[in-house]
Amino acid sequence: MKIDLITLFPGMIRGFLEESMLGRAQEKELLTVGVHDLRQWGEGKHRIVDDRPFGGGAGMLLKPGPLGEALDAVESPEATRIYLCPDGEPLTTNLAKELAAKPHLVLLSGHYEGIDERIRTSRIDREVSIGDYVLTNGTLAAAVLIDAVARHIPGVLGEEKSLTQDSFSDSLLSFPQFTRPAIYRGMAIPDILLTGNHEAIAAWRQEQRELRTRSRRPDLFLSPNSNKPEK
Repeated sequence: MKIDLITLFPGMIRGFLEESMLGRAQEKELLTVGVHDLRQWGEGKHRIVDDRPFGGGAGMLLKPGPLGEALDAVESPEATRIYLCPDGEPLTTNLAKELAAKPHLVLLSGHYEGIDERIRTSRIDREVSIGDYVLTNGTLAAAVLIDAVARHIPGVLGEEKSLTQDSFSDSLLSFPQFTRPAIYRGMAIPDILLTGNHEAIAAWRQEQRELRTRSRRPDLFLSPNSNKPEK
């Protein structure tokens, strides 16, 4: 899979891409990520990429010229072009799985008050938000999307089973987990985990997922996609 990111802040993400799962995925050539500085398509001697919005306003907008040229340079016929923005569709596990099946993603990171609407309407295929809050720019949001998507590329995770145990894999949160020692400062782990009865442990974990989701995220528990027991 190939991902290209267009951003004003390439330094914010390059180190992130070299570490852990993402670094290994690129070493194995399961994933290729290109980071492109929008200013290389900036206008004039000072590489200008932004201007004041028509009609007035407190902030600046990224200009359509540099954005369009950047997209021209990095997109391919099979590319899915994504703009990271607060008013996009929410990033979910299902969306991450869908995007992981695409051969090429082009991510556009906004800044200031966003980007010229003509780019949004003519050049963008999907608009994605990572949450109901505002960031200084979309580069961090792009990093989150890349991480979420990469996990669903075959071979990226060492143990594929972990995908099915993650929170939100089936609209339920993950179960509590414990490691050695069995007793820490007077706090013991649940006895069921010491029985070696894998069927009973699996049932306990499912019960804990349901209890935790019902308590912390009832909206997920009521979702039609949640893995709740049949009545």
